Amino acid sequence: MRIQAFTKTYNKKCVLRVPQLTLQNDKIYAVIGANGSGKSTFARIVSGILQDDEKKKVCEGAKAVGYMPQQSYGFRMSVWKNILLGGGDMARAKELMRRLEIETLAGQRADRLSGGETARMALARILMKRYDLVFLDEPAAAMDVSSAALMEDLIREYQRENKCTIMLLTHSMKQARRLADYVLFFHQGRLLEYGEAEQVLFHPKNEETRRFLEFYGT
Repeated sequence: MRIQAFTKTYNKKCVLRVPQLTLQNDKIYAVIGANGSGKSTFARIVSGILQDDEKKKVCEGAKAVGYMPQQSYGFRMSVWKNILLGGGDMARAKELMRRLEIETLAGQRADRLSGGETARMALARILMKRYDLVFLDEPAAAMDVSSAALMEDLIREYQRENKCTIMLLTHSMKQARRLADYVLFFHQGRLLEYGEAEQVLFHPKNEETRRFLEFYGT
């Protein structure tokens, strides 16, 4: 799988510059960096939600790309119907709700859930379908520790079963260490470091990466 080099400009200012990247299939990537570093813009452009400056398709080798935004949302219908919007069948929806411990919420209106409940519902919705590449933007941000653990187990299982590539945008270095095979570090709109998780998280080559990890901890 390959991501073509691209840039994104707002108001004549380049806010993101990404070099050509070759991604290993069947791996989990952690995308890290401070707020405003370009992580979400990167995810939205590669997933096709947003266009780069040249308005081209930047991702090659992935027929189906999924994207779960940081701000989880619930349509004004039941949790059950929200999850089924992701595609797939009822048996899959029931299994995901059971695994994420939201089966008792099935008949409730999705727009009235708590932040953590909405995040679990949104994760179930994205995992209803088989993707080659999936972006999960801070999926555990609104979850408690127990729910986050359920999420991590489900992500690992989904990745293994579908032999897909997961891009996990996260501020949790502990989560990155638990899940990631590779890490991408963004700083001020540039990809400063990219490599195996062990190398980037524990032996970074770039000084900005070191500072970031010292602040957020590993």
